[in-house]
Amino acid sequence: MKAWRVHRAGRPSFALRLDDIDRPEPGPGEVLVRTRAAALNFNEIDGCHCRYATINPPLPYTLGMEVLGVVEAAGPGEEAWLGRRVMATAKGAYGGYAEWVVAPVDMVFDAPAALDDREAAAFFFPFHLAWLGVHERGRLRADESVLVHAAAGGVGSAAVQLAAATGARVIATAGGQDKVDRCREFGADVAIDYRRDDFVAAVLDATGGAGVDLVFDGVGGETTVRSLQCMARNARLMLIGFASAIEAEDQPTVTPRALCFGNVSIGGVLLSYRNDAAMTKRATGFNVVPRSVGEDIQRSLESLLDAGKIRPIIGRTVDFADLPAALDDMEDRKTVGRTVVVL
Repeated sequence: MKAWRVHRAGRPSFALRLDDIDRPEPGPGEVLVRTRAAALNFNEIDGCHCRYATINPPLPYTLGMEVLGVVEAAGPGEEAWLGRRVMATAKGAYGGYAEWVVAPVDMVFDAPAALDDREAAAFFFPFHLAWLGVHERGRLRADESVLVHAAAGGVGSAAVQLAAATGARVIATAGGQDKVDRCREFGADVAIDYRRDDFVAAVLDATGGAGVDLVFDGVGGETTVRSLQCMARNARLMLIGFASAIEAEDQPTVTPRALCFGNVSIGGVLLSYRNDAAMTKRATGFNVVPRSVGEDIQRSLESLLDAGKIRPIIGRTVDFADLPAALDDMEDRKTVGRTVVVL
């Protein structure tokens, strides 16, 4: 089968090579998905540069975190998945940019019938991660305000829509006038061009000096530190990613003084569902999300989708052969919403 594999560190067009490799086979608790479409994720750029400590297998390896396709084979006991069109995370969160992909069933969901293949490929990660950050962890209420960073991206645009659907006041940041305009289309009440304006001052102006109740932060680093300056008393900051630089994932950035004097809280969000969450905790020390929570989230998202309150934002669709160049564009911050790759 054909697969895009990382062979050396660098920009995606330099690091990736289209190889012929053996088709994988599913084991217990796994299914084999015949890929129809996939969506690009910013973490995969870090993977090409070999700087993503969380997902850093030996070279060469097949890149790609999530896929949309049909289950063609299943491990023992998972035969009920056969023939179903699914959204899935590749095993180990890599291996998705291939014609066939093995996925653990804990991270497999039926694709919403209302969405075509392109839309379904763009739906899973952004809306599940946004729900975890806005609702399950962020506890956003209708009478509150939220600041969404990187709001023109896949996850950011999903967070804007979910917050707007709740009735909360949404303030968005993005880079450049075109992206700012798109944020307003997604449902933002206020949109700030962080390249032109100081977002801290703009947020304080927009909230009468009080600050926001929730920050949805997929950028990290200095953006996280500065966001503390425009948060209200008892506000929450949900850290969901590190688009500014993945190295910030393992570097101290916030001082205890900033938390104490701000009277604010910081929380982290990880999209990883497991039926054996307690076992994972013992093995790794990390808290993952029970699969049952993911199923509840999927039902809630499909209700909003059917009501027309949310939709996946697809900025661009590319052929499988053009995948490295599309990742280059993402690295250069030239994308809006999700870039979907079709096979």
